[in-house]
Amino acid sequence: MNDSATPDRLGRFLTLADTAEILNVSARQVYSLVRSGELPAIKVGASGHWRIERRVLESYIEAMYEESRRLSLWNQSEITPLTELVDGRIIRP
Repeated sequence: MNDSATPDRLGRFLTLADTAEILNVSARQVYSLVRSGELPAIKVGASGHWRIERRVLESYIEAMYEESRRLSLWNQSEITPLTELVDGRIIRP
């Protein structure tokens, strides 16, 4: 993606490089998000190039904003000293 790239020009599906530029991270970081399942993507074509649907990326970004907002509220709350458990594991002492 370059400076003249517009969302309309990119179409429905983004490459890892396009996604990396939008998120301002490296393509390797995007690949890691895809491989972990955190950022849903599909493999297309015989060589299996990863593609990320634009609306999925937008949903991912919104979810990250919401996660950040909730973490901020948690850290500001009066109950911050409480231990947080997930699946029986302490994630926040």
